[in-house]
Parts: sequence; structure tokens; C-alpha cells
Amino acid sequence: MEEFTTETLISWCRKLADTYQQKKDELTELDRQVGDADHGLNMARGFTAVATKVGGMEDKDLGTVFKTIAMTLISTVGGASGPLYGSLFLQAAVKANGKNTLNTAGLYDALNAGVQNVMARGKAVKGDKTMVDALLPAMEAFDKAKDGKLTVALDEARKGAEQGAQSTVPLIAKKGRASYLGERSKDYMDPGAASTVILFDTLYQTVIDN
Repeated sequence: MEEFTTETLISWCRKLADTYQQKKDELTELDRQVGDADHGLNMARGFTAVATKVGGMEDKDLGTVFKTIAMTLISTVGGASGPLYGSLFLQAAVKANGKNTLNTAGLYDALNAGVQNVMARGKAVKGDKTMVDALLPAMEAFDKAKDGKLTVALDEARKGAEQGAQSTVPLIAKKGRASYLGERSKDYMDPGAASTVILFDTLYQTVIDN
């Protein structure tokens, strides 16, 4: 399938709910090293709520569903993750408003607008050891492939996210709770970057499966 539809978006949410539940302990262990040890639990809870909320919204446009995802995450995910992931989907909703399908370039535009919103809200840049370190490389890779097939572009995006997340391991955190640890924040992947990899891996898998 080479178009991103409302049905695809809802399938992605359901798959994310399952995947974050499966990866809950892994993400929590990462967060235990540098944060509150609740990131895995928060992401699993948030996307489980999202999957429930968007069930039966197949007749709605993409913008409406993206906005529903955003508001659900903001209200159910604790810490900084809820507002940040929420801001990603909220800005994507603006780009997708009134549309029932997006081609590769259209999905890029929607998600890239979301990433820019995350950066503005979190005031983070590449190298700060945050989810931005995975989001930006994902979108840079997506950008290079956005004029081609959706599956190919999303494969590149997920690889970019993975490489970006790996790049956070040697960094000293400059934002969030992890920044209080100074040198002790080194040698661990940022939990937000790790959950971003799951976001893009699952998106790619959803499009392949659909």
C-alpha cells in the first residue's frame, strides 16, 4: 500500500499500544538509569488509551484522528512525554486536516511539522540527548526518500531513528531530569529516543502489513 489512510493511522495506534506494552520493561529500565523509571509504563498506558479512543473512527478524516491521538496522549501520559508526543500528533493534525489519504510526501509534511513542534515545545536540539536525536535523523532520511514509495521512505526513516537513538548513548544529557546527572547520564540510550525508534519501526510495519 502506498497511501497513508485513516485506517492505516488507526492500525498504527493499535500496533503501538501492543508494542509499547511489550517493550514497557525495556523502556522503564532505560529510564531508571537517567529518569523516573516510568517512561515505559507511561507510553504503554498512553497508547492503550489512544487505541481505545480511536477505535471506530475509520469514517473520520486524518486530521480528526491525529488530534484525538494528541489530546489523549496529553491527558494520559505522565511527565514530559505526554505533551511532547502530543505536540507531534497535534501539529500533524493541522497538516492532515480534512484529508482521508496522504501520499509519501504528504505524510512527511505532516510528521515533519510535528517534529518541529516537538523541538519548539521542548526547546531541544540535536545532541541534547532527547527524543529529538532520533526524530531529526528519521525525518532527514524520510525527506530524502519522500518522492518515492511510502514503504521505502518509512524504511529509511526507521533506520534514521535507530541510528539517531544509538548516537545518544555516549552523550551527556542537556535537557530534562537526566541533565541533573551530568557525566552519569553517559553510556545509556535516551528513553525518549528509544520510544521514538518504536514509533517509526511500528509505522513501517503497519504500512507493510496493510
